[in-house]
Amino acid sequence: MDSGRRSLKFYQADVFTTQPFGGNPVAVFPDAKGLSDDQLQQIAREMNLSETVFVFPPLDPAAVVRLRIFTPTQEIPFAGHPVVGTMFVLTSLGLIATSDPVTRVVQECNIGLFPVDLHVRDGRVLRVVMTQPAPQFLETVDDTEDLYKVANALGIAKHTIADTKWPLVVVSTGLPVLMVPVRTLTAVRSIRPDSSAIIELCRQFGANGLMVFTTMTVEPFATVHARMFAPSIGIMEDPATGSAAGALGSYLVQHGVVDVGPMTEITIEQGYEIERPSRILVQVESDDDMIQTVKVGGQCVMVVEGTLNF
Repeated sequence: MDSGRRSLKFYQADVFTTQPFGGNPVAVFPDAKGLSDDQLQQIAREMNLSETVFVFPPLDPAAVVRLRIFTPTQEIPFAGHPVVGTMFVLTSLGLIATSDPVTRVVQECNIGLFPVDLHVRDGRVLRVVMTQPAPQFLETVDDTEDLYKVANALGIAKHTIADTKWPLVVVSTGLPVLMVPVRTLTAVRSIRPDSSAIIELCRQFGANGLMVFTTMTVEPFATVHARMFAPSIGIMEDPATGSAAGALGSYLVQHGVVDVGPMTEITIEQGYEIERPSRILVQVESDDDMIQTVKVGGQCVMVVEGTLNF
């Protein structure tokens, strides 16, 4: 074998599900030391998942690991399901020490340090909950022509959006996403996205994707049903989007779409249209009408263990 070749262990977990082939898959490389930026991108392209995570030693001693997250086309500074899935994988492999019932650790990513709570029973990871950055409510889309653009990009009638009476707002808890309320589940499930039009909308409004939601759900336990489209970062439709879930939870609380208390718990169902049903739990803590903390979490299942040779 060529002495210049390298072998890397990797693992793949399905995130925000308890069933293999549900949720959102993420590839995790627990030891990425020595890889160049070009190699990281090439590997992510080879894995061809919405995100691939590379684990490095932390730069800040307060963190247990540093995570770099890549889509098939680019590195992104922050994401939800990759963090949840990676912490599940590392804990399952015994690379992060835990104790029952909850262990809090800090992970480092390209936008800073954030705590992650590992819910454990008898050494087994039951749930991973990440704290996200405080929400930012950015641009509001209120021009009629722009509303038509959004509806046309999704292939649905404008009135299915306008009838909700809720605004279209770019919200960020780490990545900016345009929130698009739709009146009915039928309309959301009938969406036929136009990737070029969505990319142009994202460019226009400074967003990474469109998070479309309705308060009508498939499952009785769910609060909202959602679909996420992010072709501008290489993801046509994402089955479960942790960063957008935190932003959506913040939007629902901010605009009174759900009953709001000091701790508002929201369950988002996503991925049903692409046969990867997912359940994302969001907790929004608020005080005096101000959102204080946003947490996103869920369950995971390991599905692949392998070696990449290159």
